[in-house]
Amino acid sequence: MRQGDGHGAGLLVTGTTSDAGKSVITAGICRWLARQGVKVAPFKAQNMSLNSVVSLDGAELGRAQAMQAAACGIEPAAEMNPVLLKPGGERTSQVIVHGRALGEADAVSYRDYTGQLREAALEGLTQLRKDYDAVICEGAGSPAEINLRPTDIANMGLARAARLPVLLAGDIDRGGVFAALHGTVALLEPADQALISGFVINKFRGAPELLDPGLRMLRDLTGRPVHGVLPWLDGLWLDTEDSLALSADRGEARPPVGEQTLRVAVVRFPRISNFTDIDALTVEPGVDVRFVTQPQELGDADLVVLPGSRATVADLAWLRRQGLTEEIARRAAAGLPVLGICGGYQMLAREIHDDVESGQGRVPGLGLLPATVRFAAEKTLGRSRGTAYGHPVSAYEIHHGQFDPEPGASSAEPFLDGYRDGSVYGTTWHGALENDAFRRAFLSDIARQAGRSFTPAADTDFAAEREARLDALGDLVQHNLDTDALWRLLESGPPTGLPVVPPGGAS
Repeated sequence: MRQGDGHGAGLLVTGTTSDAGKSVITAGICRWLARQGVKVAPFKAQNMSLNSVVSLDGAELGRAQAMQAAACGIEPAAEMNPVLLKPGGERTSQVIVHGRALGEADAVSYRDYTGQLREAALEGLTQLRKDYDAVICEGAGSPAEINLRPTDIANMGLARAARLPVLLAGDIDRGGVFAALHGTVALLEPADQALISGFVINKFRGAPELLDPGLRMLRDLTGRPVHGVLPWLDGLWLDTEDSLALSADRGEARPPVGEQTLRVAVVRFPRISNFTDIDALTVEPGVDVRFVTQPQELGDADLVVLPGSRATVADLAWLRRQGLTEEIARRAAAGLPVLGICGGYQMLAREIHDDVESGQGRVPGLGLLPATVRFAAEKTLGRSRGTAYGHPVSAYEIHHGQFDPEPGASSAEPFLDGYRDGSVYGTTWHGALENDAFRRAFLSDIARQAGRSFTPAADTDFAAEREARLDALGDLVQHNLDTDALWRLLESGPPTGLPVVPPGGAS
């Protein structure tokens, strides 16, 4: 599948909106190609997400691209997501290029980075196309965000630079999918329209033949085919890209293995990050996971989780305004379990010294763990290994905060890379709960402290669950998309002679 220039084939999946299914469709195409024996890799030029992972060589990239890499059967690498933006405030984001943080930028100063980011994106794609037979690219937001077109490097800007055929996906479950697909094309300038090679309709519930009149009209109006209709299927995707796709329940309800259900309440911070740490709990039978924002929602929880945060000090202030701190402290005093992960762990300390992320200097923490947190200018990035409850644990770290335990704090004991004091646990390690034996032992310990007759399933295999979902995505593509058309786009590029769709409608 090499093109005439010796580079691997390329295809860009865009969407009419955020959460239209770009990540899922990209992963499904990757899985389908990998099962055909194609050496394939994912790519997203620019990702805005608070969910990230660390590659083997210590580079930070979006978690969705790591999941797509798993669909390809390969390790994630910085080239797959050369630009990552991590929002920290209402107007600013941390800019990460080739896996390393460059600094903070707002909407205005971001324009100063445009040339550098465009170069980084094209470098990443070029390298992948040298190394792989096919690269399936994912767009960001919508290509019809015409106010951002001059600085676009993720959608039509990338497609134009690399001459990529583009699939445009629309979410029919939101309603208005035909207007969204047609309107997106019509808003693009002719040179961009020339690369829009076909449509995919996503999340359809019902009999596909009911769509036929609309599909025919869409083709007549745009001169472009619909390459398939993907049915609505629950529980396909674990690693959602951002909190827009975060529902109150991250998984399917499963019956308990023992006598009772274990109830987990995860605090949904305004700037919650790496909430994918909780995914392993959602596939555990008998564990009920819900995201909460109010003190009364913690009342019957057996475990409260403070997850990661991109803005630890700001989200700690929000926690106080919500009245959640008093309820968390009451629970800890009563011996009910609380787990802090990364930013949530930092909040549990006695004091936080932050001249880096928030610039607020010394801030009181929740005081539930005997330690002080000091923010370092250099971010800690890496893969980690250790043991807990007698079981091996592999994880990864992404944090500025460094922990200094208080001298003589005899009540604290090690927990992963962090500490446990009574019923309060803290760690910077992301992904630790994906380790099956450790997760079972931890949940058993939580159930004992909470007084629950709960027994974790003995055979839950999170890695196998993830692989099964990736296979389901591959099946979704294989059985519902025109794969012959996908092959043609990969082998030959955008079709020639596609009509221009004027803003008024008729082509």
